[in-house]
Amino acid sequence: MATPPPPYPHQPAGPYPGHAPQTPQAPYAPQAPYAPQAPYVPAAAQAPYVPAGAQAPYALTPEQGAYGCRVCGSLPVADTTVYGHQGLVVLMRFQSRKGPFCRDCGVATVREMSARTLWQGWWSPLSLIIAPITLLVNLGPWGKLCRLGPPTGGVMAPLNPGRSLWLRPPALAVLVPLLLAVLAVPTLILVAALNGDDKEPVLQVGQCVRNEGDWKNEALVVTDCKAGFAQYEVTGHLDHTGARCADGEYITHLRDRPDGPASSCLRPLPVR
Repeated sequence: MATPPPPYPHQPAGPYPGHAPQTPQAPYAPQAPYAPQAPYVPAAAQAPYVPAGAQAPYALTPEQGAYGCRVCGSLPVADTTVYGHQGLVVLMRFQSRKGPFCRDCGVATVREMSARTLWQGWWSPLSLIIAPITLLVNLGPWGKLCRLGPPTGGVMAPLNPGRSLWLRPPALAVLVPLLLAVLAVPTLILVAALNGDDKEPVLQVGQCVRNEGDWKNEALVVTDCKAGFAQYEVTGHLDHTGARCADGEYITHLRDRPDGPASSCLRPLPVR
């Protein structure tokens, strides 16, 4: 019968060294409930860092609106609307541009749309009334925009307001004829007053006259007898039967008198 081999001299008897017998584990215990975390806030939405002693970021007022100028992005702005009108003979077109606008972009828009209204807004019957009303309404946005400060912080340069509305060709093309038409009536009245009445003067005996026409188309003007340009003296009237002028005197055409039409006798004055 065979004998089993002896154990290795370096291997101790019993369990493998370095391994303790396993003990039964504790029963499974549930973990604590999950605590919700704060929502994630992007870096762009977080409040900007303001160093100690630095000025707080620029705050928008309700007058300026939530955004910058719709044209250039500058601040400050005014939330206003600019209007325009166009007459199309039997139709009409109402135009508008809504803000917000900075000062320069808004004034440029008001001048542009008002200038177009001045030469496009008259070509229909109702437009003769609506066009002036549109121009008056634009005075409100214009005054509101002019009270703003200079535009700053825009993404592009503001619009150039350009020349004043009254110095632009469309405005001059309308305003000059309109001004002449308004001034025509008082001018005609003044000219008529300076020229006097075209009715022939009533000649009185002893007056002196001069003839600014010829005897076929006489134009007698009463003047001072002592003046060097007096030509004739009125000596009488042929206003009754048998009345006659002296020899060498001239007889005028029939002229109106208080007692009816009659001719007058004119004696030539010596040349001075």
